[in-house]
Amino acid sequence: MLDLFTVNRLIDLWLAEDIGHGDLTALSMIEADARANFHMNARQELSLAGIDVAAACFKRYDPNVSVEVTAKDGDRCKPKTVLLKVSGSARSLLTVERTALNITQHLSGIATETARWMDEIKGTKAQLIDTRKTTPGLRMLEKHAVVCGGGANHRLGLDGGVMIKDNHIAVAGSITKAVERARARVPGLIKIEVECDRMEQVREAVAAKADIIMLDNMKLDDMREAVQFVAGKIPLEASGGVAFNTVRPIAETGVDYISTSKTIQAAPAVDIGLDDA
Repeated sequence: MLDLFTVNRLIDLWLAEDIGHGDLTALSMIEADARANFHMNARQELSLAGIDVAAACFKRYDPNVSVEVTAKDGDRCKPKTVLLKVSGSARSLLTVERTALNITQHLSGIATETARWMDEIKGTKAQLIDTRKTTPGLRMLEKHAVVCGGGANHRLGLDGGVMIKDNHIAVAGSITKAVERARARVPGLIKIEVECDRMEQVREAVAAKADIIMLDNMKLDDMREAVQFVAGKIPLEASGGVAFNTVRPIAETGVDYISTSKTIQAAPAVDIGLDDA
């Protein structure tokens, strides 16, 4: 779910960045009373994300334009699918065009890449999840796009859960001490996850009653051993060095989650255009 208040603040920043003191092209060559009708069209197969944000861009700049959203986030769209229809002031529509396209192309690129990865692990129990490696300022939208592609979200931010990593363990002295301290100081409903890179750490994390265990950069055989040892008592997350050509074998080890930054950081923008209706 998108926070409209945050979305509108972002749109204001995007429009201010692109428009500056005014759209010189539209203002100089298009009459103030000129009207136009455009369709936003998919130009390739894609999983859609951000179409409501695109609609909000047009309405934010000019509340008088008419916007009809004709596809929904999460849809898998074929080329030539009409995603959105806009009509109204030609100046307004052309001024906002690039901003609306940019965000939809970017977010749909993430959704499309996520869907590709989800198809790759289909039939396993593993759920693909994202990371905090997002574009500053766009985390909410990029994580929304992951969900549109069939993935799920890890923490939205540092306040979303306790993640005890190697440096935390080094400072605390041990996994056991780190979990004990976190358990004593955070609200009872907060999950505590521990990063482990070898089996002795997995055993200690289980004994310390961690809520989730991250298997960090483990080999497949070690992941299988961890799955057998934990035996479903604690969710296991595989992370570190995950690639498209390795995600299926990782999923087949029996882990519950696979986290990767690739579906966001390496996702190419998809081809979407705004065409004269």
